[in-house]
Amino acid sequence: MSESEEDISLLCFLKICYLDNKGNVSRQISNPKSYLQLGRNEFRDIVLKIECGKIHCSFKIKDMTLHTRFVKEGKSTITLKQPPLQMFISNCPVGKLSMFLKVLMAKVQKAKNATPVSVKDRLQTLKPPSFQDISPLTALDINILNNKVSAAMTKKSAFPQTPKSTKRKREHGMQENTTPTRKIIAVSRPIAPRLLTTEQKNVMSAVMSGKNVFFTGSAGTGKSFLLKRILGALAPENTFATASTGVAACQIGGVTLHSFAGIGTGSAPIQQCIQLAQQKGKSTWKQCQHLIVDEISMVDGEFFEKLEKVARIVRNSDKPFGGIQLILSGDFLQLPPVTKKGQNRTFCFQSAAWRNSIDINIELCMVKRQDDKNFINILQDVRRGRCTRDVIEKLKATNSHRIDKDGIMATKLSTHKDDVDIINNSHLEKLPGHTQTYFATDNYPELSRFISNHSHVLDKIDLKVGAQVMLTKNLDLQRGLVNGARGVVTGFDAGQQKLPIVKFVCGIQQVVNYEKWTVKTPGGLVLVRKMLPLQLAWAMSIHKSQGMTLDCVEVSLGRVFECGQAYVALSRARNLQGLKVLDIEPSSIRADPRVLKFYSELDCMNTYQTEMDDYLG
Repeated sequence: MSESEEDISLLCFLKICYLDNKGNVSRQISNPKSYLQLGRNEFRDIVLKIECGKIHCSFKIKDMTLHTRFVKEGKSTITLKQPPLQMFISNCPVGKLSMFLKVLMAKVQKAKNATPVSVKDRLQTLKPPSFQDISPLTALDINILNNKVSAAMTKKSAFPQTPKSTKRKREHGMQENTTPTRKIIAVSRPIAPRLLTTEQKNVMSAVMSGKNVFFTGSAGTGKSFLLKRILGALAPENTFATASTGVAACQIGGVTLHSFAGIGTGSAPIQQCIQLAQQKGKSTWKQCQHLIVDEISMVDGEFFEKLEKVARIVRNSDKPFGGIQLILSGDFLQLPPVTKKGQNRTFCFQSAAWRNSIDINIELCMVKRQDDKNFINILQDVRRGRCTRDVIEKLKATNSHRIDKDGIMATKLSTHKDDVDIINNSHLEKLPGHTQTYFATDNYPELSRFISNHSHVLDKIDLKVGAQVMLTKNLDLQRGLVNGARGVVTGFDAGQQKLPIVKFVCGIQQVVNYEKWTVKTPGGLVLVRKMLPLQLAWAMSIHKSQGMTLDCVEVSLGRVFECGQAYVALSRARNLQGLKVLDIEPSSIRADPRVLKFYSELDCMNTYQTEMDDYLG
């Protein structure tokens, strides 16, 4: 089934509890594969039609309470006054559930302003009973809902807060209390979704049809965006999001591939890896139906081979990966697997496991990050290792660019991470004035090191007026306050925490407050870190910049030591005007011949069109 923005329906685990006049449960039904559909009847009433096992029923939705605290886990509760009942939704694709609830909220709110059909007219009508799918959200629906949200935001005190004890239970993985505690309107900005490109829709269609998919593309083609949409379209209880590195895993709310597998580093012999997986990760392997792996290019081919054998044996299935659906994302022309000195490097696509498992390869070609065709063409040449005189001259010409703006200096991308700390600390020390120090707060302090190793969130940061900083989290996409947005500290507020005031390249100046990040442990424990979404930005490593979009970038490519490293650095910039290349030589631009051969074969097959036709008709 392909993704459809207009399909307002859910397939989920549903439990319906009918309540008596005292609020006690008088009867309940449940089914793990229930179907909910939102529509209207012949009187234009909003109706929720439900198939819960053998029971089919419909409810008019007028007075309701939504509980949306755990929507990101695929869970929600709808409480109706008439008839008095509660519907507990779980194991629902997050994206579908979020859109379903937003449409439901908007339509119910709009219906309150409409003139109701009288009882007399309902009795005398000659209209036959009907049910029509509800229409998608209009601009009017969105405005009504957003106005409702604004009013609700000004009356926060009217909603009782969830007890802290309940919150602690949730964070510690204890059983949640499903008793409704508050009415929540979970929309704070316009709902209009960002539409998928044709290429991205091809990927989504392949995934939803159950195929094992690898999708790739150059920097800025929307791989991360698409991956989040795929995560939102799959049932969360049997979908496992992983990545080759802790930072990449944190960004998609998952764990590292090694943690998921339960085989440690994977360097042990295959029989020992199997024993480890059966001891530590058997239940995870058994539960998994969809395995997502981001930054697949950094996964070693030998490890991928072991993983496939472990999956078949632990799941007791001869199918590739034991029948698990694979959704792999990454760009082999960017950063390769990390290997020790003298160790032979192999890529995943070179393994027999890859050839036996992957059904469809799709390359995204529409670049969204940059809109300058000249710059896009330069980046494509660099990505493929094509080092022409024209490319070198154009990149060297950027050395004269003045990209500092309003006291905001360019971020220098360095090939070696040791250089980054030296540059940032020395610049901070040279600034006059008092240093403000901020510390992270973790819900499990004893696991603080784990959070630091598996995310990009610092446990401490020192700031002064004039410090060059970068956002490490999306705060407001519409205003340009996104992950990677550059700024400078202009002062500190008068509050007790002395929060930093930051002026950003987009022109906005505001106080930056603490934000929360979550990191999952291999055992399923959810770690929460509260910290300022900032890091010093005079310099950062090329490796850690992967996936970021930077406003102003200064690049030194004289010490490039990996294939694809130059491309990763250059493709962080939005345009040539925001880029300054300090030094570059033809030898800085190179791509691995094995990867080039792999991608040329993808091109020859015209993959994303031909294979989609073959597999999906």
